Amino acid sequence: MDLFETKKISPMLIKDEVTAFDDPDYIYELKFDGIRCIAYLDKDKTDFFNKRHMLLNMHFPELLDIHKYVKGRCILDGEMFVMRDGRPNFADVQKRALTSDKYKIELQAKRYPATFVAYDILYYRGKSIVDLPLIERKAKLEMVIKQENDHFSYSRYSLGQGIQLYNLTEEQNLEGIIAKRANSKYYQNKKTKDWLKIKNMLDDDYIICGYMIKEYIRTLILGQYSQSGKLNYKGKVMGISKEVFNIILTIPKANCPFSPPLEFDNANWIMPELVCKVKFMEYTASGGMRQPAFVSLRDDKLPQECIEKTRH
Repeated sequence: MDLFETKKISPMLIKDEVTAFDDPDYIYELKFDGIRCIAYLDKDKTDFFNKRHMLLNMHFPELLDIHKYVKGRCILDGEMFVMRDGRPNFADVQKRALTSDKYKIELQAKRYPATFVAYDILYYRGKSIVDLPLIERKAKLEMVIKQENDHFSYSRYSLGQGIQLYNLTEEQNLEGIIAKRANSKYYQNKKTKDWLKIKNMLDDDYIICGYMIKEYIRTLILGQYSQSGKLNYKGKVMGISKEVFNIILTIPKANCPFSPPLEFDNANWIMPELVCKVKFMEYTASGGMRQPAFVSLRDDKLPQECIEKTRH
């Protein structure tokens, strides 16, 4: 079965998140904050599909000629992102992917044009190359691309030196890096320890104001005080251990502490007495969190100390 004709490749996935490390058996590259997609490039056409095999062409018209800049028919795995203020902005690229209005798409394509950066090559001139070692696929990727431009490039990497690259992402406030075993094959739709995620995340302290339980998934409802002393809703976080949740269950029940009250299905409101630490990618425009991850309870901080940060 020809990979190009079926156009059903499911990207290889990352199993674990780790701290930065150096290892001569790994390559390290930047993690761009965008939409993972597979690009099918033929002599006269470019097709982009996301992880759910949905065609993205209509949403990113500025990227539909990148087939002109490769030396032959190929399939590339990469990231589609939009730059805002010198760094990838996930909200912009996601907004575009969810928009069907042609006029709005064209307007955004001119104002905030997208870029596709290729991480990997999976197929070239009629042949699957997923069984080649990654380091060889990287060399072939560089050879296949005959010209880069503002909309199309390939991902550079550092061999063995992960800590230095990660430190750079911290300095530049970028999302993080990916560590990939240099001799790894490409396994479709499989989470593997051959690829590791090393994120540069923010963290903050929040008041636990309530919780929800749905199909054994425990979700906390979080808040922080404004500078004037009003308790404001800041988002939700999952991934709570049974041990931590049992502590939360000891806190007395209460009414919704937010004004106006929020309505969540099956919400259980508690007295705002517990504080927890949460890691996340970035603050949203409303002051909430994107991709939050629960870290721990904090018994060394009072709820009154959880104050909204002033952002400009």
